[in-house]
Amino acid sequence: MVAGPLDRFATPLPAWNTQQEPYIGGMGGMTPKIARFIAEQKPATPCLVVDVDQVEARYHALNTALPQARIYYAVKANPAMPILNRLVGLGSCFDAASWEEVSLCLEAGAEPDAISFGNTVKKVSAIRAAYAAGVRMFVFDCQEELEKLAEHAPGARVYCRLLVDNDGAEWPLSRKFGTTLDSARDLMLKARDMGLDPYGLSFHVGSQQLSADAYEVAISRVAALFTDLSAAGLDLRMVNLGGGFPVRYRDDVPSIDHFAMAISHAMTEHFGNALPEMLVEPGRFIVGEAGVVRSEVVLVSRRGREDGPRWVYLDIGRFGGLAETEGESIRYAIRTERDGTPTGPVAIAGPTCDGADIMYEKTAYELPLGLTAGEQVDLLSTGAYVSTYCSTRFNGFKPLTEHYI
Repeated sequence: MVAGPLDRFATPLPAWNTQQEPYIGGMGGMTPKIARFIAEQKPATPCLVVDVDQVEARYHALNTALPQARIYYAVKANPAMPILNRLVGLGSCFDAASWEEVSLCLEAGAEPDAISFGNTVKKVSAIRAAYAAGVRMFVFDCQEELEKLAEHAPGARVYCRLLVDNDGAEWPLSRKFGTTLDSARDLMLKARDMGLDPYGLSFHVGSQQLSADAYEVAISRVAALFTDLSAAGLDLRMVNLGGGFPVRYRDDVPSIDHFAMAISHAMTEHFGNALPEMLVEPGRFIVGEAGVVRSEVVLVSRRGREDGPRWVYLDIGRFGGLAETEGESIRYAIRTERDGTPTGPVAIAGPTCDGADIMYEKTAYELPLGLTAGEQVDLLSTGAYVSTYCSTRFNGFKPLTEHYI
């Protein structure tokens, strides 16, 4: 096996790896534990290596920045049991998108009251199962879903998801979820009439949101409706701010403190001293920078076109876990064992026989000119969404192996 770029870190470790404090950011998930694991174990590729201590560090960072908000980890970002177990031990709550995710949280030891069924599109069987298991908090954004909840989760606490702008988000979500302010007002009043508990309102400004303004604008809209519904006699108590907090990929991003200050200011400005309960649903922020994907270069070729870029084919692609490269939205940082040598422009693709299995063709990526087949590369900050997007065996390729350390 070709030596990887981190093998040189085995002994001794460089100075930045000898720190005892929780590692946060800077190297895109390449923590000391991951460096040692890869150097010593030399795992087969493609694989994902996640430092669970880094998950804990990110949880504490968010909790410190927004102490007034309860953290509901978005399980869909990475539902691995070592992560859920650690978060349960830290006192986290959980945002589940399916009965299967609810079940995983319960298996990890989460209390039913600590779980929110946060998908606006739920099967009746899933609602029934979650309710029977003790889950009592559900989201909705339309009349039809509200009717399902009234029938199959009687008396449950419900919150309505509002449609808000996702400007500034690298992975927008507004096309599929959320309803208008006028519709939300009517639906929340109907929820009370149907015997449900109209608990609060929610929004999501889009994943990998780079602008704190998005939260401020959304909070102002939620506050206006919150006040209106409270005046109409509803006992609203909660605002769910969703997730969206960004992680560093190739470029620096605003710190969590920057977002926390903007959120706290907006909540105080629009709610005054009567602050409601605050919930946040981070996924990417908690686990994104805790993971690294190690991959092997399968082929490097110009395909007979001297005027075009080299094509670098990896043993992982869009169908093997890198689905968020669709539209080149999420742009992972890539490290090689030849970093520091001359580079040139490349297009980067996966190994399958599908023309859509291209990660980056328009985005300006450069990799070392000496890079060849058989060498290994690392895709940084890949702890979020990669593992759950790799469940298929397209073209017979096995899903990437996962290591939680």
